[in-house]
Amino acid sequence: MDRESGRIWHYNSTNGQTGNRQSDVAGDEQTLTHFNTDGDVHMVDVGAKTATRRRAVAEGSIRMQPPTLAMIAEGNHRKGDVLAVARVAGIMAVKRTAELVPLCHPIMLTRIDLSLEIRQDIDAVHCTVTAETTERTGVEMEALTGVQVALLTIYDMCKSVDRGMEMGDIRLVHKSGGKSGEWNRAQ
Repeated sequence: MDRESGRIWHYNSTNGQTGNRQSDVAGDEQTLTHFNTDGDVHMVDVGAKTATRRRAVAEGSIRMQPPTLAMIAEGNHRKGDVLAVARVAGIMAVKRTAELVPLCHPIMLTRIDLSLEIRQDIDAVHCTVTAETTERTGVEMEALTGVQVALLTIYDMCKSVDRGMEMGDIRLVHKSGGKSGEWNRAQ
């Protein structure tokens, strides 16, 4: 970090070094791509990339008290069907990711699948989002945003009966397509 300006110029995730020019980073080591050579934030240029089929899967859970989970499972919440509202909210969030995360590209989505599973063994609702596109950039942020907003919606609808709910284990579990190919989280 530049102590005078407070900016991170470039960060090399391999060795933890920073620099103020792209040439300061040796070889093809990883750098934060949302900073240009002057250290300013910018939206990455994907214009020269080839559009390919891309897929991302993300997941997360919201843990709660057993009576809260039972109320959701039985559909007894006075505000309505918690899972149906959370599903729609998550899908809407996937579609609006570029409006919520400043440096994400707006992309044309070809598929969104959002599932919510009651997990009584851990007193939680588990959310999985799959997003797909044929584009020049990936859909990881869209899948992660969908999970977060679906879980936030459950929290919002149930906070009057259980303020101690906890969202966690939100993570990317799969991505495919593009130059970097396929990636799967180790189990």
